[in-house]
Amino acid sequence: MPKSYSEQEREYIRKRLKEEAAECLARYGVRRTTVDEIVSRVHIPKGTFYLFYKSKELLLFEVIQEQQENINRKLYQIISDIAHTGFSAEKLTDAIFAFFKMTEEMPILKRLDVNEVELLAHKLPREIVEEHFKEDTDTIEKMFALFPVKKEVNVKVISAAFHGIYYATLHKAEIGEEHYDQALRVLIHGIVIQMI
Repeated sequence: MPKSYSEQEREYIRKRLKEEAAECLARYGVRRTTVDEIVSRVHIPKGTFYLFYKSKELLLFEVIQEQQENINRKLYQIISDIAHTGFSAEKLTDAIFAFFKMTEEMPILKRLDVNEVELLAHKLPREIVEEHFKEDTDTIEKMFALFPVKKEVNVKVISAAFHGIYYATLHKAEIGEEHYDQALRVLIHGIVIQMI
C-alpha cells in the first residue's frame, strides 16, 4: 500500500522532482533522463514517483513549460513597455529576437534538439500537446493585443509562424552559425511587419 503524504510533503516532493528533472534534462536530455535517476536524486521509492506523474515525459514537459512561462512573462513585460513607451516594428522585432536568444541560453532548452523535442511530443498524450499549443496561441494573442494589429491577421497563423521559427532554432547548425542571428531576425521582422 502506498504511503500517504501530507499536503506539505506532497508539495515538497513535487518541487524536488521538478528540480532534479530540470537538472537531469539539462545534463542528459529527454532520452537519457530516467525515472530511476530522478528518484535516486530525490530519495524516494520509484513507486512514489508514479503517485505524482504518470510518466517521465509528463514531468519533463511540466519542467519545460514552467521555464517557458517564466520567459513568456519577461517577454510580455518587455512588449508591454514598448507598447506604452513608443511602438515600432523594429522595437518589437528586437524584443522577440531577444526572447528567442534567451531561450537558447536556458540550460534545459540548450540541450533539446529536434529529435529530443519530437521524442517528448510523441510520448505525451495528444490532448496535452494540443493544450500547450492553445496556451501558446493565447499568450501570443494577449501580447499582440497591446499593438495595432491588422484586422485581417489571424493570430493562429501568427502563432504557427512563431512555432515554425522555434523549430528552425533547433536546426541552428544546419542553417549555419555564421548567418543564423541575421536570418532569425529577418524571419521575425517578416512576421512583425505583416501583423502591424
